[in-house]
Amino acid sequence: MSLSNQNNFSEDVVTDQDENLGRDQMDQLYSETLRNFEEGAVVDGTIIAIYPTEVVVDIGYKSEGHIAKSEFSEEEASGLKVGDRISVYLEEREDAQGNLVLSKEKADRMKVWDSLEELSEKGEVLEGKVVSRIKGGMTVDIGLKAFLPGSQIDLRPVRDMDRLVGQTIQVRIIKMNKKRGNIIVSRRVLLEEWRDRRKKLTMESLKEGEVLEGIVKNITDYGAFIDLGGVDGLLHITDMSWGRVSSPQNLMAVGDKINVMVLKHDKETGRVSLGLKQLKNDPWTTVAERYPEGSKVTARVVSITDYGAFLEIEPGVEGLMHITEMSWNHEVKHPSKIMNVGDMVEAKVLKIDEKNRKISLGLKQLGPNPWDVVEDKYPIGTIVSGKVKSLTDFGVFVGLEEGIDGLIHISDLSWTRHVRHPSEVFKKGQKVDAIVLKIEKERQRLSLGYKQMTPDPWESEIPERFPVGRVMKGKVTKVMDFGFFVEIEDGVEGLVHVSEVDLPAGERLDQMFPVDSEVNVRVVKIDKAERKIGLSVKGLEEEKS
Repeated sequence: MSLSNQNNFSEDVVTDQDENLGRDQMDQLYSETLRNFEEGAVVDGTIIAIYPTEVVVDIGYKSEGHIAKSEFSEEEASGLKVGDRISVYLEEREDAQGNLVLSKEKADRMKVWDSLEELSEKGEVLEGKVVSRIKGGMTVDIGLKAFLPGSQIDLRPVRDMDRLVGQTIQVRIIKMNKKRGNIIVSRRVLLEEWRDRRKKLTMESLKEGEVLEGIVKNITDYGAFIDLGGVDGLLHITDMSWGRVSSPQNLMAVGDKINVMVLKHDKETGRVSLGLKQLKNDPWTTVAERYPEGSKVTARVVSITDYGAFLEIEPGVEGLMHITEMSWNHEVKHPSKIMNVGDMVEAKVLKIDEKNRKISLGLKQLGPNPWDVVEDKYPIGTIVSGKVKSLTDFGVFVGLEEGIDGLIHISDLSWTRHVRHPSEVFKKGQKVDAIVLKIEKERQRLSLGYKQMTPDPWESEIPERFPVGRVMKGKVTKVMDFGFFVEIEDGVEGLVHVSEVDLPAGERLDQMFPVDSEVNVRVVKIDKAERKIGLSVKGLEEEKS
């Protein structure tokens, strides 16, 4: 017998036979009728009275049930009338006053619960409104309040869950507990299914050479991962631009929508390689035509290194200006002394290497090369003046003008003196006069002489003043392993070879003849070609005694 039939049966019995049956018989009949209604069951009843705070409902029992009017919505309450049939939940058969305890809210909840159970078994997708944020997740209204864990909201952790409050989202029930009245839902399972479907469709339709729109998902030092619709492809940094890219973040940001070309699709591994620069023509194919060698270009400095600067002539085309091509003056120690990143610079195209995608640029070539006129300006034999720019072991560099330096070799510092280092004669910044000895225009070398500013004493003066056999007193200036040098006159030195010394066993030259000590020497050799004076100290002590 159905629930409605049971109620009709009860009403018929009460209506047709209440005059003929006694009270005991009626109680017995009501009791038998109520056996069909268990506590916790949902039954149909008829509204028999409506009061300001409650509604009286008859379900066919000897006493009526009372329901608080607050259990009805405003819309429902305004439309209530006596005689309406409603479903109610039987909480208790009778309270202390003998009235049935009924609930309309719980009846509605039971109906919704049964409906949700059926939808859950079928795995149906439900729509729900996010009501509030609670500890560990969100509350979602799907007809009943359900719990949406934070881990089940999205494919990735959601940092700002408050923004979801008030939104209507799709979810699926993943767990129900009727006894506790708990419902747990998930949005993530739907997103995963949608992602997998998209990935499958995208993988099946991907074609090499195809241009697709994607979203920048992640950026690394070596490139960016682009979401093509469930499938992530790698856009390598070398495929972002025909030019040099210092960092992918300079070109894009996470969340950007960009068009990319599918370069390679490996169906076995699922890897997809993408390209961005391939959407444009390679500018290097016509570089030689547009920027021929010898032409002038205006370029922007994009980076500076110790050895030069990289300049962007146009997007995708960069050239290197080596530090040696920045100034005719070789004193430039670092490119930053001449230019900075971001500067617009005019340059001259020196060389193009299309195969290796390289362009050599020059700055100094925009001005005249001082070495082109050096022979006319400084002919051999000309006396020049300049300042000592640097001292090396082999000589002195003298600056004559911007871009023109001359070298005085250590052998051209003195006619008669043995100079071990140029610092014995000059200091940096000192002004000096010299004579031009040799010009090598192609190698950009200018040889200067300092000793040549005075006549060569070896032609006649030295042999006459210091004939072989002459004995004189001198001062020790340097002691070497092979002998020691003696200054026999101001600016004139001779060498006492170790073979010309009576050196006792165990004795050392620097001990026997310390620097600045005076010693008697005899001239034993004059070599005009080598410009050397040979001295000896052998036998001089015996002769002296």
